[in-house]
Amino acid sequence: MSTIRGFVLLGALLYGVLFLTDVRPAHAQMLFDEQVDDTYEPWPAAQPEDVESIDAIITTLYAVISGPRGELRDWDRFRSLFIPQAHFIPSSLNESGDVEHNFETPDQFANRVGAMVEEAGFFEIETARTTERFGHIAHAFSTYATRRNETDVEPFTRGINSIQLLHNGERWYIVNIFWTAERPDLPLPERYKSSRPRR
Repeated sequence: MSTIRGFVLLGALLYGVLFLTDVRPAHAQMLFDEQVDDTYEPWPAAQPEDVESIDAIITTLYAVISGPRGELRDWDRFRSLFIPQAHFIPSSLNESGDVEHNFETPDQFANRVGAMVEEAGFFEIETARTTERFGHIAHAFSTYATRRNETDVEPFTRGINSIQLLHNGERWYIVNIFWTAERPDLPLPERYKSSRPRR
């Protein structure tokens, strides 16, 4: 009896493993689409040229949030670059010198910074990038410089955006952006001040 029970449990375990590891492209695409459509409707569709490559989606990311004082941003275009479940994770030091971080969705980020960047002016440019890719996942260390006006000589802040990306078989999505700014005690390393070969 114990032997039969053992085979039954083993069979159930193997079935579960096979089910969870079903990574056929069509099956993965179906699950991805269902999650996006059922949970986060409506979610804006991306312009194909914005998401056709890693370079295109990161270039669009910086372009869509940048602009002079008084210029409205296209927040639907911004949202279309991300999976709806994406996280924005700023990390900094608090007044006590402890490292802290926060989580925001694309909507929360747009609602928090939208009025500020439109009223004050905000230009963030990418100054260097280091990209790693394995199959349908990719990661970019994207060095940025931020100015209030496009003509400002010096940026008021610099730092690194750690950007995680996913290709679902049709287009690229941004999954997470995790960043921290340069500080006097945390200068940008030389290796992240110039672009390295894309892989």
